[in-house]
Amino acid sequence: MKTLTRSLPGRLLLTAALAVLAITGLAARPAAAEELAKNLFGAKKLPAVAAPQSIGFYSKGCFAGGVAIPLNGPKWEVMRPSRNRRWGHPTMIALIEKLSRDAAADGWPGLLVGDISQPRGGPMLTGHASHQIGLDADIWLTPMPDRKLSLEQRENMSATLLVDEKTHLVKDALWAPAHTRLLKRAASYAEVERILVNPGIKKKLCDTVKGDRGWLRKVRPFWGHDYHFHIRIGCQPGSPKCKAQENTAPGDGCDQSLAWWFTD
Repeated sequence: MKTLTRSLPGRLLLTAALAVLAITGLAARPAAAEELAKNLFGAKKLPAVAAPQSIGFYSKGCFAGGVAIPLNGPKWEVMRPSRNRRWGHPTMIALIEKLSRDAAADGWPGLLVGDISQPRGGPMLTGHASHQIGLDADIWLTPMPDRKLSLEQRENMSATLLVDEKTHLVKDALWAPAHTRLLKRAASYAEVERILVNPGIKKKLCDTVKGDRGWLRKVRPFWGHDYHFHIRIGCQPGSPKCKAQENTAPGDGCDQSLAWWFTD
């Protein structure tokens, strides 16, 4: 049985600093350093044992003191578990669990949890540019089935694509008010700074949300994100080396900045 060795805090921070140095391209050979960093972080199976701390930026960094969300919860299931990307800052993991409970009270059957971060964050061999400091998480827009999924199903089950690839608009036959309630609930938490969705989904929200629209400010259009939404929380206390992202622009985002996504 493997044992987890506790490193001295100074040594841990030195290692993290060197890793971030490589990631940010300050090494002599940036391309080689980037590939080395991907292999280094992708090979780690367990987190660095230290106080929770995010280091760097969402797309260039790492983190220590991560925890894993359990594969199964009362109202969530982790998808693609073989990737070992169910790790995050404790605040992020707690928020996902809270969202699963609150969304269930709103009528959403349960969350299918996608990628969060690798055990120590850092760049991934495949997929995301962000998700590096334990403060990002993907949640499928497919509701959890009313049965427990097998590991094989979690590895191979396809998500429902909600956006038409030709028109770039939401498929109305697949969209439901429950999707809107889920996104609104996720945006309601003070910790959440951004929710990334496909531009077609943002447009659907802009066209249909009535009454309180203040929460739409947090919902930002971005490439992809047609089968899941991406939650991003802010830098947490105890992470002095975490680089914050700029605030979202004022307003609900249903303006020319959204129209740009639908121009040739």
